[in-house]
Amino acid sequence: MCGIVGVLGNHEAAPILVEALKRLEYRGYDSAGIATVNGGVLDRRRAVGKLANLSDRLVHEPLAGKAGIGHTRWATHGAPTETNAHPHQAGPVAVVHNGIIENFRELRAELAAAGINFQTETDTETVALLTQHHMNQGQAPVDAAYATLDRLHGAFALAFLFHGEDDLIVAARKGSPLAIGHGDGEMFVGSDAIALAPLTDRITYLEEGDRAVVTRQSVVITDANGSLANRAIRQIQIDATRVDKAGHKHFMAKEIAEQPAVLGNTLTHYLGVDGQINLPDLGIDFTAFDRVTMVACGTAFYACMTAKYWFEQIARLPVEIDVASEFRYREPPIPTRTLAIFVSQSGETADTLAALRYCQGKADKIVSVVNVPESSIARESDLVLPIYAGVEVGVASTKAFTCQLTVLLMLALRAASTRGVINADTMADHVSAVRSVPALINLGIEQSGAMQRTARKLAEARDILFLGRGIMYPLAHEGALKLKEISYIHAEAYASGELKHGPIALIDKHVPVVVMAPKDPLFEKTVSNMQEVMARKGKVVLISDAAGLSEAGDGVWEQIEMPVCPDIVAPILYAVPAQLLAYHTAVAKGTDVDQPRNLAKSVTVE
Repeated sequence: MCGIVGVLGNHEAAPILVEALKRLEYRGYDSAGIATVNGGVLDRRRAVGKLANLSDRLVHEPLAGKAGIGHTRWATHGAPTETNAHPHQAGPVAVVHNGIIENFRELRAELAAAGINFQTETDTETVALLTQHHMNQGQAPVDAAYATLDRLHGAFALAFLFHGEDDLIVAARKGSPLAIGHGDGEMFVGSDAIALAPLTDRITYLEEGDRAVVTRQSVVITDANGSLANRAIRQIQIDATRVDKAGHKHFMAKEIAEQPAVLGNTLTHYLGVDGQINLPDLGIDFTAFDRVTMVACGTAFYACMTAKYWFEQIARLPVEIDVASEFRYREPPIPTRTLAIFVSQSGETADTLAALRYCQGKADKIVSVVNVPESSIARESDLVLPIYAGVEVGVASTKAFTCQLTVLLMLALRAASTRGVINADTMADHVSAVRSVPALINLGIEQSGAMQRTARKLAEARDILFLGRGIMYPLAHEGALKLKEISYIHAEAYASGELKHGPIALIDKHVPVVVMAPKDPLFEKTVSNMQEVMARKGKVVLISDAAGLSEAGDGVWEQIEMPVCPDIVAPILYAVPAQLLAYHTAVAKGTDVDQPRNLAKSVTVE
């Protein structure tokens, strides 16, 4: 969600803060601001919209000082206005915040009863005003910040900056990620390592409930119990945090194009030259499980939906899948001999993390599939399976999705092998299919021109349906989600066989229907459903291989040819047309591809 950065440096903070915030733009935001301390004086500048607006304001109203905090806000409480933008200042304290203060109304009522007035609609202003209230009662800045933190309920990452203190930032983390960067006579605070990468390669990740008193020479961290905590300093790979577009028009285009390379990297980590699947040995024995529970949100949920087919068909393990926000409140019973798998690109998705914590002590083992091995979800799992996708900036997930699918497929194959339900020859065939994925993806991307031509027609539609059958059904959902996310066209996905049970009523000449149908064992049934659409003047976009298009392409509105591939890896390959159709449709409509309205990359609040 929001982005936080803090600097206690040896140079002017304002340009450093703005540059760091630019690296957090991928999280999504609708306003931005910074605050600095100069000669002991606390001051701030804020602006609505893109960071360019804040930069313009700083040209006309410069902000000096070598200590500062900055923020990109994604509106939760209160509209995206300058008044509601962060940092929030109350007298001698300025605050930036990611998360939600759940008891802010109660605190607000207490402050109002004490005669303290509010200027904004936000929950964060309550934090600033309560800290000011404690300071007015004689508490020192750190004590006032800690007294305020003691009263807060909810999920938050917070950074405090104080008037008269040009060598102090107080930071706290509960439910939202926050990291400390170590420099040479300088210290930094950031929502993640990406923001801090140009400043330092030495990072300390705060853990749940941690508080930190940061100066240029030191950081003192206490844990949730108030005890001193010795958190490790980790060396990060600067190359892994690059966020340039590498000549592409959008980050999403770059990340789609990167898929063959990053998938090759993923396979290098998990497939040995001998064809064996290499997983960290942390006591995961698939013969000890009777069922699998998989939980995720958004695109990661569709990765789980796809993996359900693999685990059940190949490994013969029953799988339950659920969206995290429903799972955690449904409070389902977790039988013994259950393996719980949680999938999240960021590893900080709030609902997924809460669902994981619900499973702790109930599921026999917890496995996480994440792109950030140092994330909260990773740290709280028994086994972590990184996807090695590299930094993904575009809000609409692309390379992370295909890497998630690849890791989950290899996990399912490992389960099948361990359980003895496939023989060595079949396993070798499956491994060979997985090895072919990067090359197949590359061939799929080469069809971008055909997808662009189709997308120009799709851009004129108001409603679009996606159909898939069997293991292609989750990919229909992913295609519809991608289109909704970045083109703002209403799209829905249905299992092809469900069409006649209601959705066919939507079909007319104005509704394009995208059919994802490689020539697999269910192809004939999918084609039958497609013919029902065409009989009602529906405009069909058929995505299939050469054999499928030859057999069923007559009379369709548009055809997109994909390379022939083994059935087991078809979902990974067919993610490419789902991504490129959405991308080119959004470009044709002129929407903001990388930062679509109302969306954020990392959803760290409910």
